Amino acid sequence: MSTKVSVFIATSLDGFIARKNGDIDWLDDANATVPEGEDCGYQAFMASVDVLIMGRKTYEQVLSFGEWPYGQTRVIVLSQSPIKFPDHLPTCITHSAETPPMLYNRLAKEGAQHLYIDGGVTIQRFLAAGLIDKLTITVIPILLGDGIPLFGSLAKDLQLTHLSSHTYDFGFVQLKYAVP
Repeated sequence: MSTKVSVFIATSLDGFIARKNGDIDWLDDANATVPEGEDCGYQAFMASVDVLIMGRKTYEQVLSFGEWPYGQTRVIVLSQSPIKFPDHLPTCITHSAETPPMLYNRLAKEGAQHLYIDGGVTIQRFLAAGLIDKLTITVIPILLGDGIPLFGSLAKDLQLTHLSSHTYDFGFVQLKYAVP
C-alpha cells in the first residue's frame, strides 16, 4: 500500500489562508460561529494521520496558540535552518531540511501510511512535486481582498477530480478533491 498524502485546510472565499502578516484572526472569528462539537471532520481526519508535515511559519503560528494541538502525532517541521524546540513540546516533533520527494520517500520506507501537509508554501511545494493525493478545503464566507494564498503559480494546469461538497448551516463549505 502506498503512502497517502492529504491537505486539510481552511481558506477565505477569495483563496487566502492568512493575512499578509500571517494573522488568522478572521479564522478565529469564523470558528466562533461553529456549533459546539462540530469540527468539520477534523478529528476523524487527524485520527487517520501518521505524520503531520508543516512549514516553519505554520509551526511558529501554531506555537502562538498556547497549548500544542496535535498531541502525540508525529510532526515534522520543514526548514533550512535548525530549530530548537521548546522543552514543553512533545518529543515527537522533529525538523527536516529534506525536499518533499526525499521526505516522502523516507517516510514511506519507514511505513507511514498517511501524511498531512499543512502551510501554504509547504502545500505548494508538495503539489509541485506531484505528491498530494487529496485536498480538503473548507471555504469560510469572508473576503479578505489580500493575504497569503493557498495556491501559488504552477508550471502547468492541475486538473482535480471532485469527490464531494458539504455545506454547513453556519456558512462553511467543505470541498474535497482527488489530485490525479
